Amino acid sequence: MKIISSPLELKNYLKNKNQTIGFVPTMGALHEGHISLIKKAKEQNALVVVSIFLNPTQFLKGEDLDKYPKKDEADKKICELSGVDVLFFPQVEDIYGVDEVSMLAPKVRGYVLEGASRPSHFNGVLTVVMKLLNIVNPTRAYLGKKDAQQLNLISLMVKQLFMDVEIVPVDTVREKDGLALSSRNIYLTPQEREEALKIPSSLRRATVMVTRGVLDSKEITSDMREILAPLEIFYVEILDREFNRLLDVEIGNTIILVEVKVGTTRLLDNIWL
Repeated sequence: MKIISSPLELKNYLKNKNQTIGFVPTMGALHEGHISLIKKAKEQNALVVVSIFLNPTQFLKGEDLDKYPKKDEADKKICELSGVDVLFFPQVEDIYGVDEVSMLAPKVRGYVLEGASRPSHFNGVLTVVMKLLNIVNPTRAYLGKKDAQQLNLISLMVKQLFMDVEIVPVDTVREKDGLALSSRNIYLTPQEREEALKIPSSLRRATVMVTRGVLDSKEITSDMREILAPLEIFYVEILDREFNRLLDVEIGNTIILVEVKVGTTRLLDNIWL
């Protein structure tokens, strides 16, 4: 596995590779969810590039940038064992300069759901992803469905800016008890970890209701909120794949999304129906 920190060095290394390139952008603290992205990239491409970059521009003031889990050596070993060909490991000064050009999230879908409580968050996400895609110039980039809004906005950016990369969504990986894997799960105390199981329970409840023919969004989200109580709920929404609200579930075109705070930790999850 080759480790590169310089964007220019990486561009030069990759530009003459006459191979398909699969790219997995991460912020580190890798887990089985990230490994599933790497596996999918290896299945579909000749060369796999993973980036580890804790992007400061997507954190708002007072958020967990300073305490976000960092496991650099473990992450390198995971990448090596997973068969990654190139690990891109830049520092902040490698990615950002002064008087930066930046991307702006769309005025509607960039400021709903997670964007409503974290204004400008998606500006930072789109800016760094644009930079990374320009550096790597991959054939395909692999993103988890758990961050559905992020996935939607990156896909929209790629489409609207006519970028030559295929965005590949990959299913959420869960613990045996159903909790979605997240780097932030490490923040949870044992008691909070138990409380967090209300998230997958609420999504299972929604799935059961739909299989029994209940399609009314208000009825489904009401039951979900009962299960999630007394957690602090940021949103429980039923949307189509373009992130428009649905009055009724449309099978094959629906995402049910949840974001809550467990203790001091924000956790999000969803199911695609």
